[in-house]
Amino acid sequence: MTTNKSVLAPVPLSRTREGGRMNARLRRGGRAVSLLGGPLAAVAVGLILLAPVAGFLLVAISPRAFGQGSSWFSLASFHSALSGTMSQALLNTALTGVGAAVLAAVIGTALALLLGRTKVLGGGVWRLGIWALLLAPSYLEALGWTRLVEPDGVLVQIFGINAGWLRSLVMGPVGVIWVLGSRGVPFAFLAVSGVVAGLGRDFEDAARVHGAGTWSRLRITIGMLAPGLWAALAIVFAEAISDYGVAATLGADARFPLATFSLAAAVTNFPADYPTAAAVGWLLMLLVVFAMLAQRAATRGRSYAVLSGRTRPVSQVPLRGRRSAAALAGLGVFFLLALGVPTLGVVSASMLGQFGALSARSFTLDNYRQVFQQSSLLAPVMLSLRLAVITATVALIGGVLVARFLARSGGKGRGKAAGVLDLLMLGAVALPSIVLGAGYIFTYNLPLMNTLGIHLYGTLTLLTIGLLAGALPAASRLLVGSFSQLQDSMLAAARVHGAGTARAWSTTVLPLVSRGLLWTWLLTFADRFLELPLASMLYPPGQQPLSVGVTKLIVNYDFGVGTASLVVACAGILLVIGLGLALFRLLAPAGWHRLEQR
Repeated sequence: MTTNKSVLAPVPLSRTREGGRMNARLRRGGRAVSLLGGPLAAVAVGLILLAPVAGFLLVAISPRAFGQGSSWFSLASFHSALSGTMSQALLNTALTGVGAAVLAAVIGTALALLLGRTKVLGGGVWRLGIWALLLAPSYLEALGWTRLVEPDGVLVQIFGINAGWLRSLVMGPVGVIWVLGSRGVPFAFLAVSGVVAGLGRDFEDAARVHGAGTWSRLRITIGMLAPGLWAALAIVFAEAISDYGVAATLGADARFPLATFSLAAAVTNFPADYPTAAAVGWLLMLLVVFAMLAQRAATRGRSYAVLSGRTRPVSQVPLRGRRSAAALAGLGVFFLLALGVPTLGVVSASMLGQFGALSARSFTLDNYRQVFQQSSLLAPVMLSLRLAVITATVALIGGVLVARFLARSGGKGRGKAAGVLDLLMLGAVALPSIVLGAGYIFTYNLPLMNTLGIHLYGTLTLLTIGLLAGALPAASRLLVGSFSQLQDSMLAAARVHGAGTARAWSTTVLPLVSRGLLWTWLLTFADRFLELPLASMLYPPGQQPLSVGVTKLIVNYDFGVGTASLVVACAGILLVIGLGLALFRLLAPAGWHRLEQR
């Protein structure tokens, strides 16, 4: 019998010492990154993201400090914001935010329970519809409904239906609440579905044993979903009151003023009223804070710990007969109203070549030909494409660095720099984009910037920075979960075995986080490609992005070309997402796919 000496031979002392020295260097390098990375990242985020916003908000209480008035301290701007049409816009915003949050929470919870605890026909298709609703910009649905019910809209031209009652319903508070609420359903679904996935059936079975009926058991289940429900209400409320797309399209057409549109008008009108706009920004942020405090107060002092080692996993219940028909009917009606009707309005409007009597010549592809043949129409598409690719790529790199640092600094040993950075990122996520855009306009238009030689106002560079500032917080939050699961010992082991930094990352970390990186890039790309509030405020003259170009075409009553541009943009987004997923499936090593299935 032979003995494998390579297995039994002792490790040379020199190699052991070399490994020890390498581990020591890795530990020192990790400590250096922890000590310096956090402060540097916090300073960078503060300068790029929050400093312009802070300067803009301060002008509301100290206008003289920024050359906007004669008082060093004054609350007159808040009086202006809380009087006249501005106060009506704030009241409308608060009411529609509450209505949209309740609507989205109810529908999102129903979808989470239906798709998470039952086997409904076409479950994958319905989940795909939720993702499509998440990726679609709010003004797409608003434009679809508007173009559908207008006096010379799609219903009149194609179907000959002049539904005045439907027009009055859509072009008012009900329509605004519906669009904002249906736009918030994906957020509510994601917030609640995570809680639904962790619920067992122990409590329901216990209630059934004690004679509880279907509705009583459902009430017990909903009670255990309270953390997800309150999170859904807070998230959708914050999203609804900070939305600009609906305010600039459906709200403006319906003469239903909302705060974000009024804030933008105060900044872009001549002369600009920065103090009042800043006061509106303060009040919007205060509404978001109230929503977060309400969520915390509702769940404080209560335990929702329902998982234990003995919790039985949920088995999905097949739906049959009338229950299946009712579920499919409910799903069909919701997605028809949230996606189908607006899509019909936009696509059909893009193919109508003329107004007046309907004929075979009414349907044409001339609008699409104009988009591709006229450089003035194709240029916004290509500019938005370029900006979205750059922003998504840089935001992904920055998000990886921030997420990695926050993950390394978690736990009991969390440093102050990591805590500050995490707080800045959370605050930036809740910051309305319209406030961020106003902050950039105000700060980079100050005389101080010219004195310092910083000439970014009215340039494409400032627009890119603004888009990046809006994308970085969300990208980092999406990646924190993936990086929190990684242990530093994996990289250390790869380095000890001779791998360099790049190889250690590519062979140990990248396979585990590759899917998260891909989806973060794709979601950021889709969001930035059709971004409206920042683009409408920061675009330089003669270089308007697609979202701005579409809204201008609609305002100028060029509905056909405007909606055609929007259809081309949405098709381009779907093409990029499909291409990205296909390339990942074809080019990624087989081991990466096996890791995803574990």
